[in-house]
Amino acid sequence: MLELSLFLCVIALLITVLNTFSIITPREGGQVNQKISVLVPLRNEEDNAVAIVETLAAQENLDSVEFLILDDNSTDKTYELVSSTARADSRFRLIHGSPLPDGWLGKPWALKQLSESAKGEILICLDADVRLSKNAIAAAVQSMQKHCLDFFSAYPSQVARTFGERMIQPLLQWSWLSSVPLAIARRSSNPSFAVANGQFFAVRRSALESSGGYSSIKAEVLDDMQIARVLLRNNFKGTVGNGALIAQCHMYSSWNELRNGYAKSLWKGFGGVFGSIIAIALLAITGIVPILAAATGSPFGWLAFEAILISRVISAKITRSNLFDSLLHPLSAILLIYLIVYSWLMRGRIQWKGRTV
Repeated sequence: MLELSLFLCVIALLITVLNTFSIITPREGGQVNQKISVLVPLRNEEDNAVAIVETLAAQENLDSVEFLILDDNSTDKTYELVSSTARADSRFRLIHGSPLPDGWLGKPWALKQLSESAKGEILICLDADVRLSKNAIAAAVQSMQKHCLDFFSAYPSQVARTFGERMIQPLLQWSWLSSVPLAIARRSSNPSFAVANGQFFAVRRSALESSGGYSSIKAEVLDDMQIARVLLRNNFKGTVGNGALIAQCHMYSSWNELRNGYAKSLWKGFGGVFGSIIAIALLAITGIVPILAAATGSPFGWLAFEAILISRVISAKITRSNLFDSLLHPLSAILLIYLIVYSWLMRGRIQWKGRTV
């Protein structure tokens, strides 16, 4: 067991190191002359409604851009706040969402309506809790062009304030930085290499339409990962990148909110029960076994623990996470295992934005 743990931890470290040299990191965006459509679905987002309009209105270096915001039947003040904030800017268009049809989940349905209303050559899908630098969209689009990609997910820096957030949120980026060889992924059409984050997702309109659009993922909880897989299966190229320099996202503000957020989708994240068991086993072998072995004086345990900690520190440095929190990786692994189990136990019973998921 210890030999396997050491092997896996060293492999994770090697992949992380290699990815530091190959990851796409958008920085400064020059002038973009393509028609861009920015799609933002909102449901009960009154806390983010004003800020998302303001961060979009501040975007620079875009010759032709439209901001399409869909109010998905909110029951709070989302529509009024967006309308009053954006009304002086002709680039914004606020859409009333149609009722949710049978067989659809909320976000794919909202994105379908938005994409059908869009006129741009490139669609930028954003979540309401994302905040952008002034050249973020231009930088993401130019990264797509430079690397000849059909889709590109500029993974935002994850803002983590509470202890629970700090233990879990940095694992999002570390999980793919330490397991997916990105230099290979961006040249491959193998769905196994799919990594994406719907917080900030850019896609060529022609590629999306050729792949069946959002109708192809209408009932998928993990809409971002699934649309990436659909695009790859249709021989389009794309990958994830480090968007920490151009975007940030504060997903959750409490442990209960974080737990429910993960509970609605984590059970789907590993492809089924077997995949979830494998994920739990890997978390235990690389996150818990090394520190337990190291505590007994095992040299293999110490080496494995050091390897996984270095991979976490590198990931934290790249993604602008808290370096100190990396030292608590065993606790992060335990909490994530709990969330995976909790997600399965609560499957189909979680209320999110007023809907059962």
